[in-house]
Amino acid sequence: MLASPSVWTVMIALLGTHLAGMGVFLTVPVLAPAIAAELGIAASLAGVHTALVYLGAMVSGPLAGAFIHRFGGIRVLQVGMLISAFGISLAALGHPAALFASAIIAGLGHGPVTPAGSHLLAARTPAKRRGLIFSLKQCGVPAGAMLIAAAVPPIAVAAGWRQGVISVVVFLAFSALGLQPLRAALDAERDPKAAIRGLGQIWGAAASSLGLLRRLPVLRRMTIMSALYGVSQFCFSTFFVVFQVASLGASLTEAGMRLAFAQAAGVAGRVIWGVVADRTGAAPVFTGLGIGAAVAGLALLLAGPGWPGLVIILAGMLMGATAIGWNGVFLAEMARLAPAGQVGGTTAAAGFVFGLSMLVAPPFFSLLVDLSGGYEAGFALCIITALIGAGLAWSVRGRAVSAA
Repeated sequence: MLASPSVWTVMIALLGTHLAGMGVFLTVPVLAPAIAAELGIAASLAGVHTALVYLGAMVSGPLAGAFIHRFGGIRVLQVGMLISAFGISLAALGHPAALFASAIIAGLGHGPVTPAGSHLLAARTPAKRRGLIFSLKQCGVPAGAMLIAAAVPPIAVAAGWRQGVISVVVFLAFSALGLQPLRAALDAERDPKAAIRGLGQIWGAAASSLGLLRRLPVLRRMTIMSALYGVSQFCFSTFFVVFQVASLGASLTEAGMRLAFAQAAGVAGRVIWGVVADRTGAAPVFTGLGIGAAVAGLALLLAGPGWPGLVIILAGMLMGATAIGWNGVFLAEMARLAPAGQVGGTTAAAGFVFGLSMLVAPPFFSLLVDLSGGYEAGFALCIITALIGAGLAWSVRGRAVSAA
Protein backbone atom coordinates (compact mmCIF):
# COMPACT_ATOMS: atom_id res chain seq x y z
CA MET A 1 0.00 0.00 0.00
CA LEU A 2 1.39 3.39 -1.02
CA ALA A 3 2.26 5.84 1.76
CA SER A 4 -0.02 8.85 1.70
CA PRO A 5 1.81 12.17 1.19
CA SER A 6 1.63 14.61 4.08
CA VAL A 7 -0.79 17.52 4.05
CA TRP A 8 2.20 19.83 3.50
CA THR A 9 3.33 17.90 0.42
CA VAL A 10 -0.17 18.09 -1.03
CA MET A 11 -0.45 21.79 -0.18
CA ILE A 12 2.88 22.63 -1.85
CA ALA A 13 1.92 20.67 -4.98
CA LEU A 14 -1.40 22.48 -5.20
CA LEU A 15 0.30 25.82 -4.59
CA GLY A 16 2.42 25.12 -7.66
CA THR A 17 -0.71 24.26 -9.65
CA HIS A 18 -2.29 27.60 -8.82
CA LEU A 19 1.04 29.33 -9.52
CA ALA A 20 0.97 28.13 -13.11
CA GLY A 21 -2.79 28.38 -13.48
CA MET A 22 -2.86 32.17 -13.15
CA GLY A 23 -1.40 32.32 -16.63
CA VAL A 24 -4.90 31.46 -17.83
CA PHE A 25 -6.24 34.75 -16.50
CA LEU A 26 -3.35 37.21 -16.74
CA THR A 27 -1.29 36.36 -19.82
CA VAL A 28 -3.48 38.32 -22.23
CA PRO A 29 -4.40 41.18 -19.81
CA VAL A 30 -0.76 41.98 -18.93
CA LEU A 31 0.13 41.92 -22.63
CA ALA A 32 -3.02 43.80 -23.67
CA PRO A 33 -1.28 47.11 -24.54
CA ALA A 34 1.15 45.31 -26.88
CA ILE A 35 -1.50 43.04 -28.39
CA ALA A 36 -3.92 45.93 -28.87
CA ALA A 37 -1.27 48.04 -30.59
CA GLU A 38 -0.57 45.30 -33.16
CA LEU A 39 -4.16 44.22 -33.78
CA GLY A 40 -5.75 47.66 -33.68
CA ILE A 41 -8.24 46.83 -30.92
CA ALA A 42 -8.96 48.57 -27.60
CA ALA A 43 -6.76 47.40 -24.72
CA SER A 44 -9.74 47.76 -22.39
CA LEU A 45 -11.22 44.69 -24.10
CA ALA A 46 -9.00 42.68 -21.77
CA GLY A 47 -12.10 42.53 -19.58
CA VAL A 48 -13.94 40.58 -22.28
CA HIS A 49 -11.09 38.05 -22.39
CA THR A 50 -11.33 37.53 -18.62
CA ALA A 51 -15.08 37.02 -18.91
CA LEU A 52 -14.64 34.43 -21.65
CA VAL A 53 -12.13 32.53 -19.50
CA TYR A 54 -14.77 32.37 -16.79
CA LEU A 55 -17.40 31.30 -19.30
CA GLY A 56 -15.27 28.26 -20.07
CA ALA A 57 -14.66 27.63 -16.37
CA MET A 58 -18.40 27.86 -15.65
CA VAL A 59 -19.02 24.99 -18.06
CA SER A 60 -16.31 22.66 -16.76
CA GLY A 61 -16.20 23.60 -13.07
CA PRO A 62 -19.53 22.10 -11.98
CA LEU A 63 -18.66 18.91 -13.86
CA ALA A 64 -15.47 18.42 -11.86
CA GLY A 65 -16.96 16.18 -9.18
CA ALA A 66 -17.88 13.36 -11.55
CA PHE A 67 -14.46 13.35 -13.20
CA ILE A 68 -12.65 13.50 -9.86
CA HIS A 69 -14.59 10.43 -8.73
CA ARG A 70 -13.68 8.52 -11.90
CA PHE A 71 -10.11 9.66 -12.59
CA GLY A 72 -8.84 11.21 -9.33
CA GLY A 73 -8.00 14.76 -8.37
CA ILE A 74 -4.40 14.71 -9.63
CA ARG A 75 -5.34 13.42 -13.08
CA VAL A 76 -8.09 16.03 -13.36
CA LEU A 77 -5.57 18.75 -12.47
CA GLN A 78 -3.06 17.47 -15.04
CA VAL A 79 -5.52 17.26 -17.91
CA GLY A 80 -7.01 20.64 -17.01
CA MET A 81 -3.62 22.33 -17.05
CA LEU A 82 -2.69 20.81 -20.41
CA ILE A 83 -6.01 21.97 -21.90
CA SER A 84 -5.29 25.43 -20.51
CA ALA A 85 -1.82 25.40 -22.06
CA PHE A 86 -3.30 24.56 -25.46
CA GLY A 87 -5.89 27.29 -25.08
CA ILE A 88 -3.35 29.97 -24.19
CA SER A 89 -1.12 28.91 -27.09
CA LEU A 90 -3.88 29.91 -29.52
CA ALA A 91 -3.48 33.55 -28.44
CA ALA A 92 -0.07 33.57 -30.14
CA LEU A 93 -1.84 33.36 -33.52
CA GLY A 94 -2.56 37.06 -33.09
CA HIS A 95 -6.12 37.17 -34.44
CA PRO A 96 -9.25 38.33 -32.57
CA ALA A 97 -10.96 34.98 -33.24
CA ALA A 98 -7.93 33.15 -31.84
CA LEU A 99 -8.03 35.31 -28.71
CA PHE A 100 -11.71 34.40 -28.32
CA ALA A 101 -11.03 30.66 -28.68
CA SER A 102 -7.96 30.95 -26.43
CA ALA A 103 -10.02 32.34 -23.56
CA ILE A 104 -12.83 29.78 -23.83
CA ILE A 105 -10.54 26.73 -24.07
CA ALA A 106 -8.17 27.91 -21.34
CA GLY A 107 -11.19 28.49 -19.08
CA LEU A 108 -12.49 24.98 -19.78
CA GLY A 109 -9.17 23.63 -18.58
CA HIS A 110 -9.04 25.82 -15.50
CA GLY A 111 -12.59 25.20 -14.24
CA PRO A 112 -11.86 21.92 -12.36
CA VAL A 113 -8.63 23.17 -10.72
CA THR A 114 -10.08 24.60 -7.51
CA PRO A 115 -12.63 21.78 -6.87
CA ALA A 116 -9.95 19.14 -7.48
CA GLY A 117 -7.52 20.94 -5.17
CA SER A 118 -10.08 21.27 -2.39
CA HIS A 119 -10.98 17.59 -2.76
CA LEU A 120 -7.34 16.54 -2.37
CA LEU A 121 -6.62 18.83 0.57
CA ALA A 122 -9.79 18.80 2.67
CA ALA A 123 -9.54 15.22 3.93
CA ARG A 124 -5.89 15.69 4.94
CA THR A 125 -6.18 19.03 6.75
CA PRO A 126 -6.54 19.23 10.57
CA ALA A 127 -9.57 21.34 11.49
CA LYS A 128 -7.56 23.73 13.68
CA ARG A 129 -5.18 24.51 10.79
CA ARG A 130 -7.75 24.61 7.98
CA GLY A 131 -7.67 28.37 7.43
CA LEU A 132 -3.87 28.55 7.35
CA ILE A 133 -3.33 25.53 5.08
CA PHE A 134 -6.01 26.50 2.57
CA SER A 135 -4.68 30.06 2.55
CA LEU A 136 -1.14 28.81 1.93
CA LYS A 137 -2.37 26.69 -0.95
CA GLN A 138 -4.26 29.66 -2.40
CA CYS A 139 -1.09 31.76 -2.20
CA GLY A 140 -0.28 30.18 -5.53
CA VAL A 141 -2.91 32.43 -7.13
CA PRO A 142 -1.35 35.83 -6.29
CA ALA A 143 2.15 34.34 -6.43
CA GLY A 144 1.42 33.10 -9.94
CA ALA A 145 -0.04 36.47 -10.86
CA MET A 146 3.07 38.14 -9.42
CA LEU A 147 5.28 35.90 -11.56
CA ILE A 148 3.26 36.53 -14.73
CA ALA A 149 3.17 40.29 -14.12
CA ALA A 150 6.89 40.51 -13.40
CA ALA A 151 8.25 38.11 -16.05
CA VAL A 152 5.96 38.22 -19.08
CA PRO A 153 6.10 41.97 -19.94
CA PRO A 154 9.94 42.02 -20.03
CA ILE A 155 9.89 38.92 -22.27
CA ALA A 156 7.43 40.71 -24.52
CA VAL A 157 9.56 43.85 -24.66
CA ALA A 158 12.70 41.84 -25.44
CA ALA A 159 11.33 39.21 -27.84
CA GLY A 160 7.75 40.14 -28.71
CA TRP A 161 4.44 39.50 -27.02
CA ARG A 162 4.02 36.09 -28.66
CA GLN A 163 7.11 34.85 -26.86
CA GLY A 164 5.52 36.04 -23.64
CA VAL A 165 2.50 33.85 -24.42
CA ILE A 166 4.62 30.80 -25.24
CA SER A 167 6.59 31.13 -22.00
CA VAL A 168 3.36 30.69 -20.03
CA VAL A 169 2.35 27.69 -22.17
CA VAL A 170 5.64 25.96 -21.35
CA PHE A 171 5.24 26.76 -17.65
CA LEU A 172 1.77 25.18 -17.55
CA ALA A 173 2.85 22.04 -19.40
CA PHE A 174 5.83 21.36 -17.14
CA SER A 175 3.72 22.04 -14.02
CA ALA A 176 1.22 19.40 -15.14
CA LEU A 177 3.97 16.85 -15.64
CA GLY A 178 5.44 17.70 -12.25
CA LEU A 179 2.33 16.35 -10.50
CA GLN A 180 2.82 12.83 -11.87
CA PRO A 181 4.85 11.43 -8.91
CA LEU A 182 1.88 12.13 -6.61
CA ARG A 183 -0.71 10.53 -8.82
CA ALA A 184 -0.59 6.92 -7.60
CA ALA A 185 -0.93 7.79 -3.92
CA LEU A 186 -3.38 10.70 -4.11
CA ASP A 187 -5.67 9.15 -6.73
CA ALA A 188 -5.73 5.71 -5.06
CA GLU A 189 -9.32 6.19 -3.88
CA ARG A 190 -10.72 6.91 -7.33
CA ASP A 191 -13.25 4.52 -8.84
CA PRO A 192 -12.03 3.72 -12.38
CA LYS A 193 -15.30 1.95 -13.11
CA ALA A 194 -17.51 4.85 -12.05
CA ALA A 195 -19.96 5.38 -14.87
CA ILE A 196 -20.10 8.68 -16.74
CA ARG A 197 -23.04 7.93 -19.00
CA GLY A 198 -23.40 11.37 -20.51
CA LEU A 199 -23.60 15.08 -19.98
CA GLY A 200 -27.16 14.81 -18.67
CA GLN A 201 -26.03 12.71 -15.71
CA ILE A 202 -23.05 14.97 -15.06
CA TRP A 203 -25.17 18.11 -15.16
CA GLY A 204 -27.62 16.41 -12.82
CA ALA A 205 -24.82 16.02 -10.28
CA ALA A 206 -23.81 19.62 -10.92
CA ALA A 207 -27.38 20.80 -10.32
CA SER A 208 -27.41 18.85 -7.07
CA SER A 209 -24.27 20.69 -5.97
CA LEU A 210 -25.82 24.04 -6.84
CA GLY A 211 -28.87 22.99 -4.81
CA LEU A 212 -26.70 23.12 -1.68
CA LEU A 213 -26.61 26.90 -2.03
CA ARG A 214 -30.39 27.04 -2.18
CA ARG A 215 -30.88 24.82 0.86
CA LEU A 216 -28.18 26.24 3.13
CA PRO A 217 -28.45 30.02 3.74
CA VAL A 218 -24.94 30.43 5.13
CA LEU A 219 -23.37 28.81 2.07
CA ARG A 220 -25.56 30.98 -0.15
CA ARG A 221 -24.57 34.23 1.55
CA MET A 222 -20.91 33.30 1.61
CA THR A 223 -21.04 32.50 -2.10
CA ILE A 224 -22.67 35.83 -2.96
CA MET A 225 -20.04 37.61 -0.86
CA SER A 226 -17.28 35.85 -2.79
CA ALA A 227 -18.81 36.92 -6.09
CA LEU A 228 -18.91 40.55 -4.92
CA TYR A 229 -15.31 40.43 -3.72
CA GLY A 230 -14.33 38.82 -7.00
CA VAL A 231 -15.33 42.01 -8.83
CA SER A 232 -12.52 43.93 -7.14
CA GLN A 233 -10.11 41.01 -7.39
CA PHE A 234 -10.34 40.31 -11.09
CA CYS A 235 -11.19 43.79 -12.34
CA PHE A 236 -8.10 45.03 -10.53
CA SER A 237 -5.89 42.19 -11.80
CA THR A 238 -7.24 42.56 -15.33
CA PHE A 239 -7.07 46.34 -15.68
CA PHE A 240 -4.31 47.58 -13.37
CA VAL A 241 -1.59 47.32 -16.05
CA VAL A 242 -3.76 48.80 -18.81
CA PHE A 243 -4.96 51.58 -16.47
CA GLN A 244 -1.40 52.61 -15.64
CA VAL A 245 -0.26 52.62 -19.26
CA ALA A 246 -3.33 54.47 -20.57
CA SER A 247 -4.09 56.87 -17.70
CA LEU A 248 -0.85 57.34 -15.77
CA GLY A 249 1.69 57.16 -18.60
CA ALA A 250 3.60 54.19 -17.13
CA SER A 251 5.62 51.83 -19.32
CA LEU A 252 4.48 48.23 -19.79
CA THR A 253 7.37 46.88 -17.72
CA GLU A 254 6.85 49.43 -14.92
CA ALA A 255 3.10 48.75 -14.81
CA GLY A 256 3.73 45.01 -14.71
CA MET A 257 6.15 45.35 -11.80
CA ARG A 258 3.60 47.40 -9.84
CA LEU A 259 1.05 44.66 -10.40
CA ALA A 260 3.66 42.17 -9.20
CA PHE A 261 4.05 44.16 -5.96
CA ALA A 262 0.28 44.09 -5.51
CA GLN A 263 0.16 40.35 -6.05
CA ALA A 264 3.02 39.91 -3.55
CA ALA A 265 0.85 41.72 -1.00
CA GLY A 266 -1.88 39.24 -1.90
CA VAL A 267 0.46 36.35 -1.07
CA ALA A 268 1.25 37.85 2.34
CA GLY A 269 -2.41 38.64 2.92
CA ARG A 270 -3.56 35.10 2.26
CA VAL A 271 -1.18 33.75 4.88
CA ILE A 272 -1.91 36.44 7.47
CA TRP A 273 -5.70 36.31 7.05
CA GLY A 274 -5.63 32.50 7.28
CA VAL A 275 -3.87 32.70 10.66
CA VAL A 276 -6.21 35.43 11.89
CA ALA A 277 -9.33 33.57 10.73
CA ASP A 278 -8.24 30.41 12.60
CA ARG A 279 -8.22 32.49 15.79
CA THR A 280 -11.11 34.94 15.36
CA GLY A 281 -13.43 33.22 12.90
CA ALA A 282 -13.92 34.08 9.24
CA ALA A 283 -16.68 36.72 9.37
CA PRO A 284 -14.66 39.55 10.99
CA VAL A 285 -11.80 38.90 8.57
CA PHE A 286 -14.07 39.04 5.53
CA THR A 287 -15.68 42.27 6.77
CA GLY A 288 -12.35 44.02 7.24
CA LEU A 289 -11.07 42.89 3.87
CA GLY A 290 -14.10 44.31 2.08
CA ILE A 291 -13.60 47.68 3.73
CA GLY A 292 -9.89 47.63 2.89
CA ALA A 293 -10.60 46.85 -0.77
CA ALA A 294 -13.03 49.78 -0.93
CA VAL A 295 -10.37 52.15 0.45
CA ALA A 296 -7.85 50.92 -2.11
CA GLY A 297 -10.40 51.32 -4.89
CA LEU A 298 -11.04 54.90 -3.82
CA ALA A 299 -7.31 55.68 -4.03
CA LEU A 300 -7.12 54.29 -7.58
CA LEU A 301 -10.28 56.17 -8.56
CA LEU A 302 -8.64 59.45 -7.54
CA ALA A 303 -5.19 58.66 -8.98
CA GLY A 304 -3.83 60.76 -11.83
CA PRO A 305 -0.65 61.16 -13.93
CA GLY A 306 0.93 63.48 -11.37
CA TRP A 307 0.68 61.04 -8.48
CA PRO A 308 3.99 59.67 -7.14
CA GLY A 309 4.73 56.12 -8.23
CA LEU A 310 5.12 55.03 -4.61
CA VAL A 311 1.52 56.02 -3.86
CA ILE A 312 0.27 53.95 -6.80
CA ILE A 313 2.35 51.00 -5.61
CA LEU A 314 0.94 51.29 -2.07
CA ALA A 315 -2.65 51.59 -3.32
CA GLY A 316 -2.11 48.52 -5.47
CA MET A 317 -0.58 46.62 -2.57
CA LEU A 318 -3.55 47.46 -0.34
CA MET A 319 -5.87 46.18 -3.07
CA GLY A 320 -3.72 43.07 -3.35
CA ALA A 321 -3.69 42.35 0.38
CA THR A 322 -7.49 42.71 0.61
CA ALA A 323 -9.22 42.06 -2.71
CA ILE A 324 -6.79 39.26 -3.57
CA GLY A 325 -6.12 38.01 -0.04
CA TRP A 326 -9.52 36.59 0.91
CA ASN A 327 -9.79 33.39 -1.17
CA GLY A 328 -7.95 30.96 1.08
CA VAL A 329 -10.08 31.84 4.09
CA PHE A 330 -13.19 31.52 1.93
CA LEU A 331 -12.32 28.04 0.67
CA ALA A 332 -11.45 26.89 4.18
CA GLU A 333 -14.76 28.21 5.50
CA MET A 334 -16.71 26.56 2.70
CA ALA A 335 -14.90 23.28 3.40
CA ARG A 336 -15.87 23.63 7.08
CA LEU A 337 -19.51 24.40 6.28
CA ALA A 338 -19.95 21.82 3.49
CA PRO A 339 -22.03 18.73 4.26
CA ALA A 340 -19.95 15.59 4.83
CA GLY A 341 -18.44 14.25 1.63
CA GLN A 342 -19.52 17.25 -0.45
CA VAL A 343 -16.55 19.60 -0.21
CA GLY A 344 -15.77 19.27 -3.92
CA GLY A 345 -19.40 19.79 -4.90
CA THR A 346 -19.80 22.78 -2.58
CA THR A 347 -16.63 24.38 -3.90
CA ALA A 348 -17.66 23.74 -7.49
CA ALA A 349 -21.09 25.29 -6.90
CA ALA A 350 -19.53 28.38 -5.34
CA GLY A 351 -17.08 28.53 -8.23
CA PHE A 352 -19.97 28.46 -10.71
CA VAL A 353 -21.64 31.46 -9.08
CA PHE A 354 -18.29 33.25 -8.83
CA GLY A 355 -17.70 32.56 -12.52
CA LEU A 356 -21.16 33.89 -13.38
CA SER A 357 -20.29 37.20 -11.74
CA MET A 358 -16.96 37.28 -13.56
CA LEU A 359 -18.81 36.70 -16.83
CA VAL A 360 -20.50 40.07 -16.23
CA ALA A 361 -18.14 42.22 -14.14
CA PRO A 362 -14.97 42.62 -16.29
CA PRO A 363 -16.91 43.37 -19.52
CA PHE A 364 -19.05 45.83 -17.55
CA PHE A 365 -15.82 47.46 -16.32
CA SER A 366 -14.70 47.68 -19.97
CA LEU A 367 -18.03 49.22 -20.92
CA LEU A 368 -17.74 51.81 -18.15
CA VAL A 369 -14.26 52.73 -19.39
CA ASP A 370 -15.49 53.11 -22.98
CA LEU A 371 -18.56 55.13 -22.01
CA SER A 372 -16.77 57.45 -19.57
CA GLY A 373 -13.42 57.71 -21.30
CA GLY A 374 -11.58 56.86 -18.08
CA TYR A 375 -11.19 54.26 -15.36
CA GLU A 376 -12.87 56.15 -12.50
CA ALA A 377 -16.31 54.60 -13.01
CA GLY A 378 -14.79 51.11 -13.13
CA PHE A 379 -13.02 51.58 -9.81
CA ALA A 380 -16.26 53.00 -8.37
CA LEU A 381 -17.85 49.65 -9.26
CA CYS A 382 -15.12 47.89 -7.23
CA ILE A 383 -15.79 50.16 -4.24
CA ILE A 384 -19.54 49.53 -4.27
CA THR A 385 -19.31 45.75 -4.59
CA ALA A 386 -16.61 45.54 -1.89
CA LEU A 387 -18.75 47.47 0.59
CA ILE A 388 -21.85 45.37 -0.13
CA GLY A 389 -19.75 42.24 0.32
CA ALA A 390 -18.43 43.53 3.65
CA GLY A 391 -21.97 44.10 4.87
CA LEU A 392 -23.00 40.61 3.79
CA ALA A 393 -19.96 39.09 5.53
CA TRP A 394 -20.86 40.86 8.77
CA SER A 395 -24.45 39.61 8.53
CA VAL A 396 -23.40 35.93 8.65
CA ARG A 397 -21.24 36.15 11.78
CA GLY A 398 -22.26 33.45 14.23
CA ARG A 399 -24.76 31.90 11.80
CA ALA A 400 -25.07 28.12 11.84
CA VAL A 401 -25.56 25.88 8.83
CA SER A 402 -29.28 25.15 8.54
CA ALA A 403 -31.75 24.50 5.79
CA ALA A 404 -33.61 27.47 4.37
